[in-house]
Amino acid sequence: MKAGFIGTGSMGSILIEAFIHSGAFNPEQIIASNRTSRKVELLAENYPGLHVAETNREVVRGSDLIFLCVKPSEFIKVIDEIKEDVLSSQFIISITSPILIKHLEGLLPAKISKIIPSITNYVLSGATLCIHGNRMQPEDKEWLENIFTHISTPIRVSENYTRISSDLSSCGPAFLASFIQAFIDAAVEETGISAEEATLLASEMTLGTGKLLTTGGFNPVSLQKRVSVPGGITAEGLRILEKELCGVFSQVINATHAKYEEDIEKAEQLFTLKQKQ
Repeated sequence: MKAGFIGTGSMGSILIEAFIHSGAFNPEQIIASNRTSRKVELLAENYPGLHVAETNREVVRGSDLIFLCVKPSEFIKVIDEIKEDVLSSQFIISITSPILIKHLEGLLPAKISKIIPSITNYVLSGATLCIHGNRMQPEDKEWLENIFTHISTPIRVSENYTRISSDLSSCGPAFLASFIQAFIDAAVEETGISAEEATLLASEMTLGTGKLLTTGGFNPVSLQKRVSVPGGITAEGLRILEKELCGVFSQVINATHAKYEEDIEKAEQLFTLKQKQ
């Protein structure tokens, strides 16, 4: 089987490297194109055997499974380039959340899924969100999700919950890293501990907490109860966090959803215009 990638920016390259590192694909099974060809050439230098395609059409013609890893504004241009080469037997995977499955099914004959990855997939961890189109049969869904088990935990979600699911799984690492960095900065400023030592401690804590919440039998509530003793130091810290963070994540969700709705509206306009042509 051949896997093609149209777009090798941040997430496209992360997927390629994760698939290779996990053994899901050998470099010889991957063909990729990018608007800036040097990005693909660098991947090929790091992973000999990976094929650099000169055009997006070359990717489609040489692949069974095709990943569209481009910005929403670039989708119509890419579809116009490849539509004559796409076959009903091929699989098209979009990793771009504002592009709805109906948009792609309306213009391409392939089997369509939307898979939202996370930067955590780079270390063969975290979730991938799986949203499947109407042409995907049960065996197709199982086959595709099995590929993603090499780099993640595939989780099927409704397209209606794409944004909030992405907030938790894909944006979440950045949100969590922001919280951790603020904790580190405060530790350094208030106590004089070195930034290097504080970062190491916080990073190891984050790793261990993740394990407790996934394989350790805890959930966020039970973990807080286990660590916190009424009237103790941790309880005092939690009291401050509860007070200061009240409503913060509601504001975050409202902001990400507002931007998402804006992006969907722009995509709808582009695809509606295209379908009228």
